[in-house]
Amino acid sequence: MRLSTFRTVVTPPFGHPLCGGWILPAQHITNALYAQGIVLHDDGQAPVVLCAVDWCEIRAEDHVLWRECIAAAVGTDADRVAVQCVHQHNTPIVDRLAQSLTGAHGMADFADEAWTTSCGEQVALFARDSMRKAREVTDIGIGQAPVDRVASNRRVHKVNGKLVEMRASSCTDPELRALEEGQVDPMLKAISFWCEDEKLACLHYYATHPMSYYYDGLVNHDFVGIARERRSAEDDALHIYFTGCAGDVSAGKYNDGSKESRPVLAQRVYQGMIAAEAATVRSPQSGFTWQTENVALSPGPQYEEESLLAEIADSGLGDDFRKHAAMALVYLRWVREDKTIPLTSLHLGDNIRIIHLPGEPFIDYQLYVQEQYPDKFIAVSAYGDGITGYIPLAESFAEGGYEIRTSYVAPAAEQELKQVLAKLAQ
Repeated sequence: MRLSTFRTVVTPPFGHPLCGGWILPAQHITNALYAQGIVLHDDGQAPVVLCAVDWCEIRAEDHVLWRECIAAAVGTDADRVAVQCVHQHNTPIVDRLAQSLTGAHGMADFADEAWTTSCGEQVALFARDSMRKAREVTDIGIGQAPVDRVASNRRVHKVNGKLVEMRASSCTDPELRALEEGQVDPMLKAISFWCEDEKLACLHYYATHPMSYYYDGLVNHDFVGIARERRSAEDDALHIYFTGCAGDVSAGKYNDGSKESRPVLAQRVYQGMIAAEAATVRSPQSGFTWQTENVALSPGPQYEEESLLAEIADSGLGDDFRKHAAMALVYLRWVREDKTIPLTSLHLGDNIRIIHLPGEPFIDYQLYVQEQYPDKFIAVSAYGDGITGYIPLAESFAEGGYEIRTSYVAPAAEQELKQVLAKLAQ
């Protein structure tokens, strides 16, 4: 087994749309955005690539193009490339198919297609060039530790089975902040690759929306990026951060949105990284395999092409609403055209699984697969292809709320996704 690492800057230029145009465009660069990852290969199979990008979302055709470009560069198949966004919000959302629908009616672009395409090509070149410096992997390390006072569930304020108010990424309402933490996965997982006693790379997995504050046009990698960069600066190994199933999880209980909150949250995530690495147990590597399950989760039954096209064309509606209609239509057409999304899993030996999911799954999916296979060390990364929007539980649709309004899948998606998760972990 051999491993190489790559890292390159993907910071947008001044004036570039952020978060798909929902917020102020890039006005200042607080800190750089990165795409970084590993290429893992051996003599018996094609390479696999794990890549984390400091962008909000890469969706649909753009996600396919990124994977195809990287795959061609390293000599593998596109389904053996996992591109996962970290999901900070003062960063780009990329969806050329939705943009073609809204642009026809004069709406502002989601992103600059030429620039975002060049970023994918740049990442591909860095991944290819890294392979010339690939190192032998002799050992794999696994460790985990809880993160203190960061993750909290957003959907805890319910009355008579209905969500009353969401506790967002930041929250100043003392009553909402006083509510219970709710369902989260408190554990940060670390998977490290070693050549004898030299650490080559460490992958960190934790589930929370990674925003302290945004909307201000200040491009940055937020508190999870700060923690990651600090850890990388202390170490010769590359440290890569992946966001887990955080669809209904944020820092809202512990974050008032003040500027002072960002370094506090960063310190707590950093301490979780340090603790997970300190708890690491190393074992001789015993090979890897890659598993792909191509899936099309059922689209929401409320979505119909004619009504979505009418909403996109209706200038009396807000652009936010019209852009969501365009993204819903992209997913509806994707499924109707028999296109699928690859859900993948990297198996390291018998007991380590790294699972890659699309969209914004609720935390229950991550907890479910870990509970189903308690004898395995399972890390989950979400925010792959963002085409699905949120992936709630079936019961969540009756509760309502923001995540339901911006989900493009049906209640049946819960059972469909759990069946695939079971296969990916086996």
